[in-house]
Amino acid sequence: MIIFFEYIGKSVLGILDYLGSLFVLLLECLSWIARGAVRMKLAIDQMASLGVDSLLIVVLTTTAAGMVISLQLANIAVQYGVVGVVGGGVAIAMARELSPMLTAVVVAGRAGSAIAAEIGTMKVTEQISALKCMAVSPVRYLVVPRLAALVAMMPVLTLFSIIFGTFGGAVLAYQSANIPYEIFWDSIVRLTVLSDVCYGLLKGVVFGFEIVLVSCYQGLNTGRGAAGVGTATTSSVVNATILIFITNYLMSLWLFPAS
Repeated sequence: MIIFFEYIGKSVLGILDYLGSLFVLLLECLSWIARGAVRMKLAIDQMASLGVDSLLIVVLTTTAAGMVISLQLANIAVQYGVVGVVGGGVAIAMARELSPMLTAVVVAGRAGSAIAAEIGTMKVTEQISALKCMAVSPVRYLVVPRLAALVAMMPVLTLFSIIFGTFGGAVLAYQSANIPYEIFWDSIVRLTVLSDVCYGLLKGVVFGFEIVLVSCYQGLNTGRGAAGVGTATTSSVVNATILIFITNYLMSLWLFPAS
């Protein structure tokens, strides 16, 4: 029994230490940004690499999710004669939950792993030590541009995912349940409000912070050799995904409280 509680205690302390390290890294990044020390050329390059190059897979994933949600809602709506709520249901589900979360998970898998692998390789090959020897802050040179880039691009990716997910839902509702597009879009207008989309975009911003901080932290603390890079890459995706799900739940409780 004592060993069990020791394990629980060590696990809790390890989680708190990890979260504290991420918070310290965030504060250091914000201090550089507040001083205007963002390398804009690097940030723009990262916007293209982390954001634009992720657009296709984000759109494909969230469009499929919107079609699945629409399929389930349309079948139930037809049975109970409430086809006028399908469009609004799909739009609300995509804007509030599915689009921000799925976009973040996809970006964490694609871009987050790339960040961790790139910085981890630099750590293993002593390039980060070389930066320190030249009095160049690794956080300013490596982390800040990626943080600024992904935080700026996540709302854009989330907005695209909401649009395409809802559009995919409209197509499938018409094909599977013969729900006219006019009824589908009228339902969206009646049931959704601007705050649904705005809060979804806010979630995207928060998830962008988490993905970059976790990925960069894992890369900066990579162990030795190729195995260390592989471990850091895997840990970045797993930890970021877990953090995204927990944060999504907490933000949903805060932004969309039960009336």
